[in-house]
Amino acid sequence: MSFYDKVLYSDQVGDYFAETDMKRQIDHQTKFVAFIMGGPASYSDDMLRRVHARFEISRADFDEVATLLRTTLEEFDIERDDIDTIMYEIESRSPVIISG
Repeated sequence: MSFYDKVLYSDQVGDYFAETDMKRQIDHQTKFVAFIMGGPASYSDDMLRRVHARFEISRADFDEVATLLRTTLEEFDIERDDIDTIMYEIESRSPVIISG
């Protein structure tokens, strides 16, 4: 099961994505992961704060999405060091994503 399938089926965070254009969301997430792995896209903390502020994301909801991402990366046999880097970079941005 893909990451966003897990997210959509999550009782805890699925509602955040009920009205989301998932093709667009997947494109943004792909570019974000590429960015944190050294890719060409750029995501500033200010932009991440603005995009996520309207959702009032709690620590528990942030952690749920992070856990689902880690699980998915592990299921797809992504290298452990790459998973650790991705998760570290995502966690380091939690202060600008969590607001609720």
